[in-house]
Amino acid sequence: MPIRVGVARETVPGERRVALVPETVARLVKQGHEVLVEPGSGAASFCLDQAYVEAGGRLVADRAALCREAEVLVKVQPPTPEEIAQYRRGLVLVGYLQPHRGDEAIRGLRDQGVTSFAMELVPRITRAQAMDALSSQGTVAGYKAALLAADLCPQFFPMLTTAAGTIRPAKVLILGAGVAGLQAIATTRRLGAVVEAYDVRRAAREQVESLGAKFLQVELDAETAGGYARELTAEEKEREQVLLRRAICQADVVITTAQIPGRTAPQLIAAATVEVMKPGAVILDLAAESGGNCAVTRPGERIEHHGVTVYGPVNVPSMLPVHASAMYSKNIQNFMGLLQGEGGALQLDWADEILASSVVTHEGGIRHAATRERIEGGVK
Repeated sequence: MPIRVGVARETVPGERRVALVPETVARLVKQGHEVLVEPGSGAASFCLDQAYVEAGGRLVADRAALCREAEVLVKVQPPTPEEIAQYRRGLVLVGYLQPHRGDEAIRGLRDQGVTSFAMELVPRITRAQAMDALSSQGTVAGYKAALLAADLCPQFFPMLTTAAGTIRPAKVLILGAGVAGLQAIATTRRLGAVVEAYDVRRAAREQVESLGAKFLQVELDAETAGGYARELTAEEKEREQVLLRRAICQADVVITTAQIPGRTAPQLIAAATVEVMKPGAVILDLAAESGGNCAVTRPGERIEHHGVTVYGPVNVPSMLPVHASAMYSKNIQNFMGLLQGEGGALQLDWADEILASSVVTHEGGIRHAATRERIEGGVK
Protein backbone atom coordinates (compact mmCIF):
# COMPACT_ATOMS: atom_id res chain seq x y z
CA MET A 1 0.00 0.00 0.00
CA PRO A 2 1.24 3.51 -0.76
CA ILE A 3 1.77 5.98 2.06
CA ARG A 4 -0.83 8.75 2.22
CA VAL A 5 1.19 11.93 2.74
CA GLY A 6 -0.60 15.10 3.84
CA VAL A 7 0.65 18.63 3.12
CA ALA A 8 -0.62 21.04 5.76
CA ARG A 9 -1.07 24.78 5.35
CA GLU A 10 1.14 26.73 7.75
CA THR A 11 -0.72 28.85 10.30
CA VAL A 12 2.12 30.64 12.13
CA PRO A 13 1.97 34.36 11.26
CA GLY A 14 4.64 35.35 8.74
CA GLU A 15 5.46 31.78 7.68
CA ARG A 16 5.48 31.65 3.87
CA ARG A 17 7.14 28.29 3.29
CA VAL A 18 5.38 25.04 2.44
CA ALA A 19 6.59 21.54 3.35
CA LEU A 20 6.19 20.09 -0.16
CA VAL A 21 6.28 21.93 -3.49
CA PRO A 22 4.50 20.55 -6.58
CA GLU A 23 7.75 19.32 -8.16
CA THR A 24 8.45 17.14 -5.12
CA VAL A 25 4.83 15.98 -4.98
CA ALA A 26 5.24 14.68 -8.54
CA ARG A 27 8.31 12.67 -7.46
CA LEU A 28 6.52 11.19 -4.46
CA VAL A 29 3.52 10.21 -6.60
CA LYS A 30 5.89 8.57 -9.08
CA GLN A 31 7.37 6.58 -6.18
CA GLY A 32 3.88 5.27 -5.42
CA HIS A 33 2.79 7.59 -2.60
CA GLU A 34 -0.58 9.33 -2.46
CA VAL A 35 -0.26 13.05 -1.66
CA LEU A 36 -3.15 14.94 -0.06
CA VAL A 37 -3.01 18.75 -0.04
CA GLU A 38 -4.86 21.19 2.19
CA PRO A 39 -6.14 24.01 -0.08
CA GLY A 40 -3.96 27.11 -0.05
CA SER A 41 -0.95 25.32 1.43
CA GLY A 42 1.52 26.67 -1.10
CA ALA A 43 -0.07 30.03 -1.91
CA ALA A 44 2.48 32.10 0.06
CA SER A 45 5.29 30.26 -1.79
CA PHE A 46 3.60 30.88 -5.16
CA CYS A 47 2.65 27.20 -5.45
CA LEU A 48 -0.98 27.22 -6.55
CA ASP A 49 -3.49 24.48 -5.80
CA GLN A 50 -3.81 23.69 -9.51
CA ALA A 51 -0.07 23.01 -9.71
CA TYR A 52 -0.43 20.38 -6.97
CA VAL A 53 -3.30 18.74 -8.83
CA GLU A 54 -1.28 18.70 -12.06
CA ALA A 55 1.61 17.10 -10.15
CA GLY A 56 -0.68 14.25 -9.08
CA GLY A 57 -1.72 15.51 -5.66
CA ARG A 58 -5.30 15.47 -4.41
CA LEU A 59 -6.95 18.47 -2.74
CA VAL A 60 -8.96 17.65 0.37
CA ALA A 61 -11.85 19.65 1.78
CA ASP A 62 -10.11 21.12 4.81
CA ARG A 63 -7.61 20.55 7.65
CA ALA A 64 -9.91 18.10 9.43
CA ALA A 65 -10.20 15.93 6.32
CA LEU A 66 -6.43 16.05 5.83
CA CYS A 67 -5.74 14.88 9.38
CA ARG A 68 -8.38 12.17 9.07
CA GLU A 69 -7.00 10.67 5.85
CA ALA A 70 -3.22 11.22 6.00
CA GLU A 71 -0.86 8.66 7.51
CA VAL A 72 2.10 11.06 7.44
CA LEU A 73 1.60 14.81 7.86
CA VAL A 74 4.44 17.10 6.76
CA LYS A 75 4.88 20.66 8.01
CA VAL A 76 7.42 23.44 8.39
CA GLN A 77 6.53 25.08 11.73
CA PRO A 78 5.59 23.20 14.92
CA PRO A 79 1.83 22.59 15.20
CA THR A 80 -0.38 24.80 17.34
CA PRO A 81 -2.59 23.34 20.10
CA GLU A 82 -5.58 23.80 17.80
CA GLU A 83 -3.87 21.78 15.07
CA ILE A 84 -2.80 19.02 17.45
CA ALA A 85 -6.39 18.64 18.66
CA GLN A 86 -7.30 17.54 15.12
CA TYR A 87 -4.58 14.88 14.91
CA ARG A 88 -5.61 11.27 15.30
CA ARG A 89 -3.74 8.72 17.37
CA GLY A 90 -1.06 6.98 15.30
CA LEU A 91 -0.53 9.87 12.89
CA VAL A 92 3.12 10.44 11.90
CA LEU A 93 4.19 14.10 11.90
CA VAL A 94 7.39 15.33 10.23
CA GLY A 95 8.60 18.92 10.54
CA TYR A 96 10.37 21.41 12.79
CA LEU A 97 9.30 20.78 16.40
CA GLN A 98 11.67 22.96 18.47
CA PRO A 99 12.38 20.01 20.81
CA HIS A 100 14.61 22.13 23.04
CA ARG A 101 11.91 24.67 23.91
CA GLY A 102 8.56 23.75 22.32
CA ASP A 103 7.23 22.00 25.43
CA GLU A 104 3.53 22.76 24.94
CA ALA A 105 3.43 21.25 21.46
CA ILE A 106 5.48 18.22 22.49
CA ARG A 107 3.21 17.50 25.45
CA GLY A 108 0.23 17.78 23.12
CA LEU A 109 1.74 15.40 20.58
CA ARG A 110 2.59 12.93 23.35
CA ASP A 111 -0.90 13.04 24.84
CA GLN A 112 -2.53 12.76 21.40
CA GLY A 113 -0.54 9.60 20.62
CA VAL A 114 1.22 11.13 17.60
CA THR A 115 4.56 9.83 16.36
CA SER A 116 6.61 12.95 15.61
CA PHE A 117 9.99 13.48 13.97
CA ALA A 118 11.93 16.75 14.31
CA MET A 119 13.85 17.74 11.21
CA GLU A 120 16.29 19.74 13.34
CA LEU A 121 17.32 16.51 15.10
CA VAL A 122 18.41 14.71 11.93
CA PRO A 123 22.03 13.72 12.70
CA ARG A 124 24.86 15.24 10.71
CA ILE A 125 26.14 12.04 9.18
CA THR A 126 26.97 11.38 5.55
CA ARG A 127 23.85 9.32 4.87
CA ALA A 128 21.60 12.08 6.22
CA GLN A 129 23.07 15.02 4.29
CA ALA A 130 20.17 15.11 1.82
CA MET A 131 17.75 15.37 4.77
CA ASP A 132 19.63 18.10 6.66
CA ALA A 133 17.02 20.85 6.87
CA LEU A 134 19.15 22.94 9.24
CA SER A 135 21.80 23.19 6.53
CA SER A 136 19.38 23.86 3.67
CA GLN A 137 17.56 26.59 5.58
CA GLY A 138 20.83 27.93 6.99
CA THR A 139 22.01 28.46 3.42
CA VAL A 140 18.93 30.58 2.72
CA ALA A 141 19.34 32.53 5.97
CA GLY A 142 23.02 33.28 5.38
CA TYR A 143 22.39 34.57 1.88
CA LYS A 144 19.47 36.76 2.93
CA ALA A 145 21.36 38.06 5.97
CA ALA A 146 24.08 39.44 3.69
CA LEU A 147 21.49 41.26 1.59
CA LEU A 148 19.71 42.65 4.64
CA ALA A 149 22.99 43.90 6.07
CA ALA A 150 23.96 45.53 2.77
CA ASP A 151 20.60 47.29 2.68
CA LEU A 152 21.05 48.65 6.22
CA CYS A 153 24.67 49.68 5.71
CA PRO A 154 24.99 53.43 4.95
CA GLN A 155 27.86 52.87 2.54
CA PHE A 156 28.85 50.81 -0.51
CA PHE A 157 30.05 47.24 0.01
CA PRO A 158 32.43 47.16 -3.01
CA MET A 159 35.39 49.38 -3.79
CA LEU A 160 34.47 51.90 -6.47
CA THR A 161 36.74 54.08 -8.57
CA THR A 162 34.84 57.15 -9.69
CA ALA A 163 35.49 60.63 -11.00
CA ALA A 164 34.85 61.83 -7.47
CA GLY A 165 37.61 59.58 -6.13
CA THR A 166 38.04 56.02 -4.87
CA ILE A 167 35.48 54.55 -2.49
CA ARG A 168 36.98 52.06 -0.07
CA PRO A 169 35.13 48.73 0.37
CA ALA A 170 33.12 48.03 3.51
CA LYS A 171 34.68 45.82 6.18
CA VAL A 172 32.36 42.97 7.13
CA LEU A 173 32.86 40.61 10.07
CA ILE A 174 31.01 37.29 10.17
CA LEU A 175 30.76 35.60 13.58
CA GLY A 176 30.08 31.89 13.23
CA ALA A 177 31.21 29.91 10.20
CA GLY A 178 28.58 27.22 10.03
CA VAL A 179 26.35 26.83 6.98
CA ALA A 180 24.67 30.22 7.42
CA GLY A 181 27.96 31.95 8.19
CA LEU A 182 29.72 30.48 5.17
CA GLN A 183 26.88 31.54 2.89
CA ALA A 184 27.00 35.05 4.39
CA ILE A 185 30.75 35.13 3.71
CA ALA A 186 30.30 34.04 0.11
CA THR A 187 27.52 36.55 -0.51
CA THR A 188 29.23 39.56 1.10
CA ARG A 189 32.38 38.71 -0.83
CA ARG A 190 30.39 38.66 -4.09
CA LEU A 191 29.03 42.06 -3.14
CA GLY A 192 32.60 43.32 -2.95
CA ALA A 193 33.19 43.71 0.78
CA VAL A 194 36.42 42.92 2.61
CA VAL A 195 35.42 40.03 4.87
CA GLU A 196 36.77 38.59 8.10
CA ALA A 197 35.21 35.65 9.93
CA TYR A 198 35.49 33.92 13.27
CA ASP A 199 34.44 30.53 14.61
CA VAL A 200 35.40 28.57 17.73
CA ARG A 201 35.99 25.47 15.59
CA ARG A 202 39.49 25.24 14.13
CA ALA A 203 38.18 23.17 11.22
CA ALA A 204 36.28 26.23 9.98
CA ARG A 205 39.47 28.07 9.07
CA GLU A 206 40.05 26.22 5.79
CA GLN A 207 36.44 26.76 4.71
CA VAL A 208 36.54 30.47 5.54
CA GLU A 209 39.80 31.05 3.69
CA SER A 210 38.60 29.05 0.67
CA LEU A 211 35.86 31.67 0.26
CA GLY A 212 38.39 34.50 0.25
CA ALA A 213 37.84 35.77 3.79
CA LYS A 214 40.39 36.24 6.55
CA PHE A 215 40.02 33.94 9.53
CA LEU A 216 40.42 35.46 13.01
CA GLN A 217 42.54 33.05 15.00
CA VAL A 218 42.05 32.31 18.72
CA GLU A 219 43.99 29.45 20.26
CA LEU A 220 41.03 27.31 21.23
CA ASP A 221 38.92 24.58 19.65
CA ALA A 222 35.30 23.98 20.67
CA GLU A 223 34.17 21.53 18.00
CA THR A 224 32.09 18.56 19.12
CA ALA A 225 30.81 15.42 17.41
CA GLY A 226 28.53 16.24 14.50
CA GLY A 227 30.36 19.44 13.58
CA TYR A 228 28.63 21.61 16.19
CA ALA A 229 30.32 23.89 18.72
CA ARG A 230 30.29 23.34 22.48
CA GLU A 231 29.83 26.06 25.07
CA LEU A 232 33.10 27.81 25.97
CA THR A 233 34.62 27.88 29.45
CA ALA A 234 34.87 31.21 31.31
CA GLU A 235 38.59 31.49 30.47
CA GLU A 236 37.97 30.73 26.80
CA LYS A 237 35.19 33.31 26.66
CA GLU A 238 37.52 35.97 28.07
CA ARG A 239 40.20 35.26 25.46
CA GLU A 240 37.55 35.25 22.75
CA GLN A 241 36.15 38.61 23.82
CA VAL A 242 39.54 40.36 23.68
CA LEU A 243 40.05 39.37 20.05
CA LEU A 244 36.47 39.98 18.97
CA ARG A 245 36.14 43.41 20.57
CA ARG A 246 39.02 44.72 18.47
CA ALA A 247 37.66 43.25 15.23
CA ILE A 248 34.08 44.36 15.92
CA CYS A 249 35.13 47.95 16.53
CA GLN A 250 36.91 48.03 13.17
CA ALA A 251 34.01 46.59 11.19
CA ASP A 252 31.36 48.48 9.25
CA VAL A 253 29.01 45.49 9.36
CA VAL A 254 28.87 42.52 11.74
CA ILE A 255 26.71 39.49 10.89
CA THR A 256 26.35 37.02 13.75
CA THR A 257 25.26 33.42 13.17
CA ALA A 258 26.60 31.50 16.20
CA GLN A 259 24.15 29.04 17.77
CA ILE A 260 24.46 25.94 19.96
CA PRO A 261 21.74 23.29 19.49
CA GLY A 262 19.54 23.05 22.55
CA ARG A 263 21.02 26.09 24.30
CA THR A 264 20.68 29.85 24.35
CA ALA A 265 22.84 31.45 21.68
CA PRO A 266 26.27 32.54 22.99
CA GLN A 267 26.64 36.25 23.63
CA LEU A 268 29.51 37.48 21.46
CA ILE A 269 28.89 41.23 21.50
CA ALA A 270 28.41 43.01 24.82
CA ALA A 271 26.43 46.24 25.08
CA ALA A 272 29.65 48.06 25.99
CA THR A 273 31.23 46.88 22.74
CA VAL A 274 28.30 48.14 20.67
CA GLU A 275 28.74 51.55 22.32
CA VAL A 276 32.30 51.93 21.01
CA MET A 277 31.65 50.72 17.46
CA LYS A 278 31.87 53.04 14.46
CA PRO A 279 28.95 55.47 14.08
CA GLY A 280 26.69 54.06 11.35
CA ALA A 281 27.91 50.49 11.86
CA VAL A 282 25.42 47.64 11.47
CA ILE A 283 24.91 44.44 13.48
CA LEU A 284 22.66 41.82 11.93
CA ASP A 285 21.96 39.09 14.48
CA LEU A 286 20.78 35.83 12.89
CA ALA A 287 20.64 34.19 16.33
CA ALA A 288 17.92 36.56 17.56
CA GLU A 289 15.30 33.80 17.93
CA SER A 290 17.50 31.75 20.28
CA GLY A 291 18.57 34.63 22.54
CA GLY A 292 20.84 36.61 20.23
CA ASN A 293 24.60 36.90 19.88
CA CYS A 294 24.41 40.61 20.73
CA ALA A 295 23.37 41.82 24.17
CA VAL A 296 21.09 44.56 22.83
CA THR A 297 19.32 42.53 20.13
CA ARG A 298 15.52 42.53 20.22
CA PRO A 299 14.03 39.65 18.19
CA GLY A 300 12.15 40.92 15.15
CA GLU A 301 13.13 44.55 15.76
CA ARG A 302 15.54 47.05 14.24
CA ILE A 303 16.93 49.48 16.82
CA GLU A 304 19.57 52.20 17.07
CA HIS A 305 22.01 51.88 19.98
CA HIS A 306 24.63 54.63 20.35
CA GLY A 307 24.61 55.25 16.60
CA VAL A 308 24.78 51.56 15.68
CA THR A 309 21.91 49.81 13.86
CA VAL A 310 21.10 46.46 15.46
CA TYR A 311 18.63 44.18 13.66
CA GLY A 312 17.50 40.77 14.86
CA PRO A 313 15.35 39.32 12.05
CA VAL A 314 13.27 36.22 12.78
CA ASN A 315 12.35 33.36 10.45
CA VAL A 316 14.74 34.61 7.78
CA PRO A 317 14.33 31.59 5.43
CA SER A 318 10.65 32.50 5.08
CA MET A 319 11.75 35.77 3.44
CA LEU A 320 12.81 33.68 0.42
CA PRO A 321 9.89 31.22 0.36
CA VAL A 322 10.34 29.91 -3.19
CA HIS A 323 13.80 28.41 -2.83
CA ALA A 324 13.53 27.82 0.92
CA SER A 325 10.43 25.68 0.29
CA ALA A 326 12.06 23.87 -2.64
CA MET A 327 15.10 22.93 -0.55
CA TYR A 328 13.09 21.92 2.51
CA SER A 329 10.73 19.93 0.30
CA LYS A 330 13.67 17.92 -1.00
CA ASN A 331 14.78 17.25 2.58
CA ILE A 332 11.29 15.94 3.38
CA GLN A 333 11.22 13.76 0.27
CA ASN A 334 14.48 12.09 1.25
CA PHE A 335 13.29 11.61 4.84
CA MET A 336 10.14 9.94 3.52
CA GLY A 337 12.34 7.24 2.03
CA LEU A 338 13.11 6.08 5.58
CA LEU A 339 9.45 5.55 6.40
CA GLN A 340 8.81 2.93 3.72
CA GLY A 341 8.80 -0.75 4.42
CA GLU A 342 8.24 -3.69 2.11
CA GLY A 343 5.77 -2.90 -0.65
CA GLY A 344 6.05 0.83 0.04
CA ALA A 345 3.82 0.74 3.14
CA LEU A 346 4.47 2.89 6.19
CA GLN A 347 6.96 1.21 8.48
CA LEU A 348 9.19 2.66 11.22
CA ASP A 349 12.57 0.97 11.56
CA TRP A 350 13.94 2.00 14.95
CA ALA A 351 17.26 0.39 14.12
CA ASP A 352 17.80 3.21 11.64
CA GLU A 353 20.08 5.81 13.25
CA ILE A 354 18.34 8.73 11.58
CA LEU A 355 14.85 7.76 12.73
CA ALA A 356 16.06 6.87 16.22
CA SER A 357 17.84 10.22 16.56
CA SER A 358 15.06 12.42 15.21
CA VAL A 359 11.95 10.90 16.86
CA VAL A 360 10.45 13.08 19.59
CA THR A 361 7.17 11.38 20.54
CA HIS A 362 5.84 7.87 19.90
CA GLU A 363 2.96 5.79 21.32
CA GLY A 364 2.14 8.24 24.10
CA GLY A 365 5.71 8.80 25.25
CA ILE A 366 8.59 11.21 24.64
CA ARG A 367 11.44 9.32 22.97
CA HIS A 368 14.00 12.15 22.70
CA ALA A 369 16.00 11.77 25.94
CA ALA A 370 16.92 15.42 26.57
CA THR A 371 13.38 16.58 25.89
CA ARG A 372 11.90 13.85 28.08
CA GLU A 373 14.22 14.77 30.95
CA ARG A 374 13.28 18.44 30.71
CA ILE A 375 9.52 17.92 30.42
CA GLU A 376 8.99 14.83 32.57
CA GLY A 377 11.93 15.05 34.94
CA GLY A 378 13.20 11.58 34.23
CA VAL A 379 9.81 9.83 34.18
CA LYS A 380 10.05 6.87 31.81
